[in-house]
Amino acid sequence: MTDQKEEKIDLREAHTQSERSEQELARDVKLEKLVQEGIDIHPHKVDVTHSVTEIVSQYTSIKKEDLEKQQTEVFVPGRILSIRRMGRATFFHVSDGRNKLQVYLRGDKVGQESYERFSLFDIGDIIAIKGVLFKTRTEELTVLAESFVFLAKCRHPLPEKFHGLQDVELRYRKRYLDLIMNPEIGDIFRLRSTLISDIRKYFDERGYIEVETPMMQAVPGGALARPFKTFHNALGIDLYLRIAPELYLKRLTVGGMNKVYEINRSFRNEGISSEHNPEFTMLEFYEAYTDYNDMMNMTEELINRLSLALKGTEEIPYGEHTISFKRPWKRMKFMEALSYYSGLAPSRFENKEGIVEFASDFVSEGTSLTYGKALDVIFDKFVKQNLIQPTFITNPPKEISPLAKASKENPDEAERFELVIAGMELANAFSELSDPEEQRKRFEQQAEERKKGDDESHRIDIDYIQALEYGLPPAGGEGIGIDRLVMLFTDKKSIREVILFPLLRPKK
Repeated sequence: MTDQKEEKIDLREAHTQSERSEQELARDVKLEKLVQEGIDIHPHKVDVTHSVTEIVSQYTSIKKEDLEKQQTEVFVPGRILSIRRMGRATFFHVSDGRNKLQVYLRGDKVGQESYERFSLFDIGDIIAIKGVLFKTRTEELTVLAESFVFLAKCRHPLPEKFHGLQDVELRYRKRYLDLIMNPEIGDIFRLRSTLISDIRKYFDERGYIEVETPMMQAVPGGALARPFKTFHNALGIDLYLRIAPELYLKRLTVGGMNKVYEINRSFRNEGISSEHNPEFTMLEFYEAYTDYNDMMNMTEELINRLSLALKGTEEIPYGEHTISFKRPWKRMKFMEALSYYSGLAPSRFENKEGIVEFASDFVSEGTSLTYGKALDVIFDKFVKQNLIQPTFITNPPKEISPLAKASKENPDEAERFELVIAGMELANAFSELSDPEEQRKRFEQQAEERKKGDDESHRIDIDYIQALEYGLPPAGGEGIGIDRLVMLFTDKKSIREVILFPLLRPKK
């Protein structure tokens, strides 16, 4: 029975492939006819005058009568999205990926030969139209075509127009098709581009220097994460893809670059979820003579400014919530949040073995947990989801903060914060640990955890310790997840929606 079922599936897939091939074959025949008629099917350049979006934004509000008087000539490129043939005339729409524009094609205007040639064009083809703008009786902005130029053939049929491209995984695998069929997707990435540009402007105005640090590192560091490993043939050494640029940026602070930032690609060999992609983008910045309190103030200022610039308001919708970036933001200590949201009495946390046992129910079997890591597991399980409005969770255990200074009030805590918004961690910042001897001890403690099976523990970086021996001034440093920030400002629940090409399992 199993073999019969598999055979039916194969036959159905083959039938579907055959149907697609027939449509593609028809398009290939049309392309060959264009070649036979002497049409350059891969032209080098076209001197257009406007984009579709420029025409729509500049001329939509002009009255029909005024547009007729102006006789505005345009030469506009676009992808054909629809065709409606009506005997001696044809209406079709072209798009530039943001807006669409109607074109009116008549045989007596473009010449009968050209008009008949248009029958060789398909939905999805790219052309440029020269003509005059006018408005139809229904007030639709339209180009009365005088001529047109072929620019590119779409050799595959686009998805059926009423249902569009809905399959989520197909949208991610074929992002180019997603952008063609769902123009609003392009708006996400235009906002992302503007957001990154505004971030650069913010730090440049404050005298920061934008730098670049290595993506391949002999010792991966700057975060607790499992790295991707590779091999350099010429040098004969193992290298690791960057999990964070932190240790290199602090080396620069040692060297006298007191205000540095990097918008960086980082890589972590971890699971994929709605908030995690193995390749992601972070902003990291470091400033000498500051601490984690200064970082909190800067973070409030930066994100509030981004909200005003991108959305024109300090309040934005996210799912069923309204997120307010009005300052000041809530600040709550880690242990206070843990007790409040988990329902565990503060006295329960004095029993370290009991807490480790309690947290082990929420991790995969065999996972090595220290007391600090157990607290972090409980935080992820019970606290994050309840933090909707911007909240700084401060002073977590020093044990899970190997690069942060200990708190002056409580040496078991770190001068560190996590920013949580809408249940997502958006930022992580420290008062940077500057004592080389203490840093060595922290690294050695992490190395012991690695021996016990924790492959996310920090490795010992001797060169970084030596850099600290030259003197790291008091400094605050922070990392902000760009992808999650874009999720917030575009009201998206999945990180894959805001990454152009998210990592997917290859199709067989």
